[in-house]
Amino acid sequence: MAASSFRSDAAAPRDRRAVGASVEAAARDHLMTQGMIPIAANVGYRLGELDLVMRDGDSLVFVEVRYRRDDRFGGGAASVDWRKCRKIVRAAQLFLLHHPRWADVPCRFDVIDAEGDAAAPTLTWLRDAFRVDDIR
Repeated sequence: MAASSFRSDAAAPRDRRAVGASVEAAARDHLMTQGMIPIAANVGYRLGELDLVMRDGDSLVFVEVRYRRDDRFGGGAASVDWRKCRKIVRAAQLFLLHHPRWADVPCRFDVIDAEGDAAAPTLTWLRDAFRVDDIR
């Protein structure tokens, strides 16, 4: 086997992170063109991670970015099930605890469904994709 055709399994996580970062940057840029202001990105807690935290007018928006190269197994938004929503809500609660200046601001949960080429993905913005009351 030629060395150039060998792909190490160790390289795969770095590739996924790079793809994820590229898609999240495209999503952030798209939301900024819609007037949203970035507050934080990739905020990780033991219970979950927040891809993007943005301000939309008077609201704080927690944005989950989901990427699929194609939709054979459902789009990215289809992968945001109740378990994922619960993790996002818990991470949002921790974010608000750690950033009390946002605690009394109305909050919203959006999803960006990204597909196609990671360098220039097709983005579908699902505003108010789920609510805390929807979580079991």
